[in-house]
Amino acid sequence: MPSTYSSAPFLSLKPNSDCGRGQTQPGKSFSSLSGAATPNSHVNGVNGNHSSNGYSNGYSNGYTNGHTNGHANGYTNGNGATPSNESSDDEFLRLDAPQQDLLLLHGPRQKYKLEKSSSIPELQGEREILVQVLAIGLNPVDWKGADYGFSQPSYPWVNGRDFAGIVVRAPRTGSRVQQGDVVFGPSTDYRDVRKAAYQEYVVTTDYNVARIPQGVSVKEGAALGVAFVAAITALGISFGLDLSNLRNAPRGPDLLQITRQLDPRNVPEDIKNEIFSGIPVHERPQPGEWLAIWGANSMTGQIALQIAKHAGLKVACVADLARGGQRLSALGADFMVDKYDNERAIDILKAITSGNLRFGIDCNGADSAAALQSALTQSDTGLKSHLLGLTGLPKSVGRGVTHHKLPIKIFHEAPHVGEAIS
Repeated sequence: MPSTYSSAPFLSLKPNSDCGRGQTQPGKSFSSLSGAATPNSHVNGVNGNHSSNGYSNGYSNGYTNGHTNGHANGYTNGNGATPSNESSDDEFLRLDAPQQDLLLLHGPRQKYKLEKSSSIPELQGEREILVQVLAIGLNPVDWKGADYGFSQPSYPWVNGRDFAGIVVRAPRTGSRVQQGDVVFGPSTDYRDVRKAAYQEYVVTTDYNVARIPQGVSVKEGAALGVAFVAAITALGISFGLDLSNLRNAPRGPDLLQITRQLDPRNVPEDIKNEIFSGIPVHERPQPGEWLAIWGANSMTGQIALQIAKHAGLKVACVADLARGGQRLSALGADFMVDKYDNERAIDILKAITSGNLRFGIDCNGADSAAALQSALTQSDTGLKSHLLGLTGLPKSVGRGVTHHKLPIKIFHEAPHVGEAIS
């Protein structure tokens, strides 16, 4: 595959002094670069009488009331119309050939350096796509890995887990992803530097991206990927929450059923136990049961709250209520408690759930996960309780409590799972 393309115009971010590019003529807004858009049958979410493409954009893009984009050759909606309210942030340039600027990290605890590359990442698999990055999302692991030297197999390295952009090279085989689609996605496959977000051109797969619907900006899309995949993986796989019969939302997948049907030989060893025996089928959460989210202000917490509510669960949120209480209430939280007094929060969670809290997600760390475990039902008999820690778990396991670690890599390791989530 050549390193540059001249058969079609490429879009590039508007230059500025930091990038050090030469003067070029400014292009039109992104919404006007699409030309005459032609709708096709590839529809995400719900669009008129078209059927939903599995569990795709109509649900995964922050639950935008069914807003969809059909064929996004440019930034279009299902009927080919272009939105008229794009901001100046979405202005780009037409370039004869792509430029590849990237942020390189040359070692732990070193500053990033903006550098140029004469080549762009090459596609290797038949389902891989090339995306020009228009916006990136920032995650804690981006600075923690750089400061403490983990999740970087070698140096120099490119970081970045979340991106949104335009598809400039699509799969040759039939795919719901088309050239020109505006998509967002996470890079959960961090060992493949081609898939890192801190570069202008990113390689990913068509089953690991979702199209951005009308009404959601590129920058908003860039903030969703990792958080959404983490939330739905925690609920749908680790806890086994069935998303195939949602309330007021497009039908989602039964991820537990999908993952349990995978060939164990194709599942990485470090997540195999979580995938195949993390939770017994008879212990799956049922509509009306309680879920507690500690650290619900986080993006993952907010998305988990929305998914759980769509599935019929009652959700108690432990969070900084002064900063995020109004937002959590608007998203449907059934009960909220301030996170700054652990013992009080534990007592309140036990009281409002009548001591029947079986599911908890912690978004903060091992200490708050230990507090959340104390609020769970702990018994040697009956159904077990389940605790998932995104960034740590208690050292001790409570009576009748199962600890879960997020098997997020299944998103890119198993195409069938990635497609169901995207």
